[in-house]
Amino acid sequence: MDRRNIAVIYGGYSSEEVVSRKSAEGVLSFIDKDKYNLYPVLITRDKWSVELNGSTWPVDKAEFSAEINGQKVSFDFAYITIHGTPAEDGILQGYLKMLNVPHSTCDVLAAAVTFNKFVCNHYLKSFGVNVANSVLLRQSHPYEVKDIALKTGFPCFVKPNAGGSSFGVTKVRELSELEPAIKKAFKESDEVIIEQFLEGTEVTCGLYKTAEKAVIFPITEVVSTNEFFDFEAKYTPGKAHEITPARISDELTLSIRKQSSIIYDLIGCKGIVRMDYIISDNRPFLLEVNTTPGMTITSFIPQQIRAAGMDIKEVFTDVIEDCIARHKG
Repeated sequence: MDRRNIAVIYGGYSSEEVVSRKSAEGVLSFIDKDKYNLYPVLITRDKWSVELNGSTWPVDKAEFSAEINGQKVSFDFAYITIHGTPAEDGILQGYLKMLNVPHSTCDVLAAAVTFNKFVCNHYLKSFGVNVANSVLLRQSHPYEVKDIALKTGFPCFVKPNAGGSSFGVTKVRELSELEPAIKKAFKESDEVIIEQFLEGTEVTCGLYKTAEKAVIFPITEVVSTNEFFDFEAKYTPGKAHEITPARISDELTLSIRKQSSIIYDLIGCKGIVRMDYIISDNRPFLLEVNTTPGMTITSFIPQQIRAAGMDIKEVFTDVIEDCIARHKG
């Protein structure tokens, strides 16, 4: 049987492109090269191209293929590792669906819902999931900072409603800081979410499901040396301590693992997903659902896979083969 051609798609149209490039390096090292032919595919606003061994070949968007060294290569599967648009919001998945190309992440609706933090959290809140109090602002609509303060109190977090990696996020301590923080967040997104600050322990839970089983990885506890787990803390060595398994009770561990599995199904997730929580007053509050989590060597998911004693190549093969099988079904 011929080896499948897998496009590892990275890049994107947002500030998270730099993070996506690092994740692509990780994914390319995690996928079993004895089973698959791997092609790094860069997607930016300016170009779609295969970037391989120092050479570049344009991607034919009409059929998602490329001519490499005089030979046409059609991609049998897309492993998506773009953080932000056009993947986490479902746009790329819609394109792949139209071309009947299986891919590694959730489908259009689930991606669009999870990319909008306010919509996702309030949808899940209706099923009993604990979330922080929040306010949504739109670029074109007027708002009153005093009304926001009454809803969320101080401190609060101001963040782009559609985005990640803590770009544009500010911890606001008083009313005078609110307006500048909102303007900063609007540079990253047309919508801004202001959330109540919750004091507690931050943890994250990764998981994936196949047609045969659910695999929930050990939970990681995050201890930032910065005031909160911002971009610097996430991507600067020594700025955060990540402890796997988390130093929480067996009861809380079981509760978070169970809730993560339920959320996965409620949203209709696919592939590897990560759910972030803050434990406050001994209760887990959902922060966000990451349908395309970071995949650098030191990212949470690879750490959790190692802590579980699993082979990362086998995990990725499991995910890829299940997505392909379900697509055929």
